[in-house]
Amino acid sequence: MSQHLSDRIQSLPVSATLAMAAKARELKEQGKDIIGLSLGEPDFNTPEFIKDAAIKAIQDNYNSYTPVDGYGELKEAICNKFKRDNNLEYKPNQIVVSTGAKQSIANIAQVLLNPGDEVLLPAPYWVSYSAIATLCEATFVEIPSSIDTDFKITPEQLEAAITPKTKMIFFNSPNNPSGTIYTEKEYKALAVVLEKHPNIFILSDEIYEHINYGTKNFSFARIPSMYDRTITVNGVAKAFAMTGWRIGYIGAPEWIAKACTKMQGQITSGANCIAQRATIAALDAPVSEINYMVKEFHKRRDMILKLLGEIEGFKLNVPKGAFYVFPDVSAFFGKTLNGTKINNASDLALYILEEANVATVTGEAFGAPNCIRISYAASEENIRTAVTRIKDVLN
Repeated sequence: MSQHLSDRIQSLPVSATLAMAAKARELKEQGKDIIGLSLGEPDFNTPEFIKDAAIKAIQDNYNSYTPVDGYGELKEAICNKFKRDNNLEYKPNQIVVSTGAKQSIANIAQVLLNPGDEVLLPAPYWVSYSAIATLCEATFVEIPSSIDTDFKITPEQLEAAITPKTKMIFFNSPNNPSGTIYTEKEYKALAVVLEKHPNIFILSDEIYEHINYGTKNFSFARIPSMYDRTITVNGVAKAFAMTGWRIGYIGAPEWIAKACTKMQGQITSGANCIAQRATIAALDAPVSEINYMVKEFHKRRDMILKLLGEIEGFKLNVPKGAFYVFPDVSAFFGKTLNGTKINNASDLALYILEEANVATVTGEAFGAPNCIRISYAASEENIRTAVTRIKDVLN
C-alpha cells in the first residue's frame, strides 16, 4: 500500500540514530547483551530541584493549554539566560518555546524556506537537518570537512558553496556528531563572508553549549552584523538531562518569532505545561548546578579517547564539547573481518553491532562517510566493556 503514501514521506529518510537504537532494542529482545553507544542522551537523572519544580506545578494545578509561544515567565527566564550565558539581548516577543529543539528547528525551516531554496550544512551535521530541509522541499548542500581540519569549514569553502539560491546555513557548536567547537575568531571569519550575502539566514544550534571542556561556546548572534539574521536555538535536553521533557526554544528577530508561533499554532500549539514550569527552575539556576555532569563527561571523554587510541585503524581528534567521539574508520574500508566485507562506515557500524554487541552510528548519516559516532553518555563500566569488545572484533 506504500504507493498511496505522499511523495513527501517517501522522500524522507529514517533517522539513522533512531534506526540503530531500534536495531539494538531488537537484538536485546533476542537476549543479546547490547551496549548502546548510539543515542545522544545523558545517562544522568534530571536534577532534583527541577523535578521538585515539576511536582509543585502539578500540585498548583498547572493542567491547561499553554500559550502557543510559551508561558510569559518562561520567556522572561529564557531572556535572562541568554543575557547571562551568551551576552545576547532578546525580548520576550523574540522567544518561542517548542516541544523540543527539533521542533524549533523545523518551525524555522518551515517559515523561511521555499521549494528550491538551498540550505548549507557544514558537515558533519546532525542527521535531522537534511531531513527537515527535504520536508520543506529545499535542497541541502553539504560543505565537507574532515578529522584533519578538526571537522571545521573555512571561509573559502563557505564562499564557494554560496549560490543565488542559498537561503540558510545551519551552524551547530558544540557539534553533534563531532564535538567540535567553533571559536569566536573562527565564527567571525565566517561572518565576514556572510556579510556579503545579506539574504542568507543563520540558524545557530547551541543545544550542547554547557557541555564543553575548556573552550567556551560563542553564540553566532553575538556578531553585531549577524544578530538580525540569526536564529539561536537551544533547549534543556542535553545540559539538564531532560531529554524526555521536550522543551526547546529560540531567540530570533521578532518577525521570525511571530511566524514560528503561527506555524506551531497549527501543528502542536503550546508545549507541555508541567515541563515548562520545570524549565523555569532549570534556567533560573546557576550553571554551576550542572557542573557535576560536565565534569563526568570530561572524565569519560579522556577515558574513551585513551581506549579507542589502542585500536589500530581508528583515527581520532580531541572533541572540545558534547559527548561524542567521531573517529575516522576509513582504514577498515575494503577489508574483510571475520568473513564480512567492510565497504563503508555503515558496514562497520553494523558489524560492530552484530559481532561486538555495541551500538554506534554510521557517519554517512551525518555527511561524514569516513566516520562513525560513538556516544560516551554511558557509565564508565559500559564504555570500558564496549571498547574492549570493539577492539576484540576489529583486531
